[in-house]
Amino acid sequence: MNTLIPVVLSGGSGTRLWPISRTQFPKQFCELFDENLLAQTLKRVLPLGQPIVLTTEALRVLTERTLKDLKLDPKAAIYEPGPRNTAPAIALLLHRLKKDHTGDTIVGVFPADHRVTKPGVFQDAVKAAAKAAAEGYICTLGIEPTFAATGYGYIEVGDAIGSTGARASVRFREKPDVLTAEEFVNSGHFFWNAGMFVFRIDAMEKALTTHAPEVMKAFAALSPSLDNLAEIYKSAPEISIDYAVMEREKKQACVPCACGWSDMGSWDEIAESIPSSAITAVRAENNFAFSTRAKTIGMVGVSDLIVVDTEDAILIAKKGESQATKELVATLKKTKNNTLDQRTFEIRPWGSFEILRDTESFKSKVIHVLPGQQLSYQSHKKRAEHWVIIQGHPEVVLNDQILKLSPGENVYIPVGAKHRIRNPSPTETVEFVEVQVGTYFGEDDITRYQDDYSRV
Repeated sequence: MNTLIPVVLSGGSGTRLWPISRTQFPKQFCELFDENLLAQTLKRVLPLGQPIVLTTEALRVLTERTLKDLKLDPKAAIYEPGPRNTAPAIALLLHRLKKDHTGDTIVGVFPADHRVTKPGVFQDAVKAAAKAAAEGYICTLGIEPTFAATGYGYIEVGDAIGSTGARASVRFREKPDVLTAEEFVNSGHFFWNAGMFVFRIDAMEKALTTHAPEVMKAFAALSPSLDNLAEIYKSAPEISIDYAVMEREKKQACVPCACGWSDMGSWDEIAESIPSSAITAVRAENNFAFSTRAKTIGMVGVSDLIVVDTEDAILIAKKGESQATKELVATLKKTKNNTLDQRTFEIRPWGSFEILRDTESFKSKVIHVLPGQQLSYQSHKKRAEHWVIIQGHPEVVLNDQILKLSPGENVYIPVGAKHRIRNPSPTETVEFVEVQVGTYFGEDDITRYQDDYSRV
């Protein structure tokens, strides 16, 4: 088999799994399972070859954290300036890969936010698709349908292609109504389109040039240094690879795959995949609850509900209708609701923090600094800070003086004082509580003097 490069597409707007998933913390990073979905996907494709993550600049920190946790090279990622759908993303990918790989190199593109319970079956299907791709086909993995789904697109297939395990793709079909979906499933010739593609570099480049010349035209002006990438991205059409290529390309194939796949696209699917949080029920049945905190959940006289509880939002939906969460998010967006973008915690290169209280007079956080990491050397114009050490033995630099602290000890940071906290331990995480007092508590009230992460 030709060299295979697995590429994990890790974008997403975080709408269908709100309030767990947010724009700046989409579902592939959420704490739904023991490992986030991006980590699961990377582990799934790793036996096929060294993976590359293709994502947006806004998700750099979350991506690098996941790569480091898996002991993968944090540099094994390509960052788009912003989301422009999958056709521009794949055009960028081809541009980058062509620098180091020949046209007959085979690439597999797989979404980061799907769940697969039979990874061995998945890997065998990818290898079969690679055989068809080696012959010049653009190949998809078609998921064998387990019910008449109306929320997925379908791929209609024809005859087998030699001994590759692939079948000729006849056409792509949009999301059908119930009766049409039942016809599709009963025929045995239709498979769910899971957005997983395997192709040779030169085959996809030719297909994009033929069917989406406006996309390739934009990237033709991309400089070797990529210093004009943001400008190129703004000029590229925002279009999916399905519309740009797959619905038009003649030489394509499909490998049927029964790998226990789910796109984790609704809370109904999540409810089928993970156990419910504990519910104390009185005359209540068939309910599902998910909470990010250890809470007592009581239900009385209700049935068939999905309840999702986070630190700053609650979703209550009727089972079977959670797909409409996307409509709810659209409604909230009109009100400029601040729960759409971020959770109350943030992941940073040095660690993380969680907001405990945010009022007009003070703001409090619990902050974790990873082993060997340090915050930037900084000051604030509009707030003072009080730090109380909970765990670890950090070093605090205050106006160039070094203070060594232990659990239970504290330090006061006056307005305008230069300060930072570092964790010299190679193994232990530092945890401390920060209380801010002043007139403004935004993250933009920071003047940086030195930073390990190039944010000065």
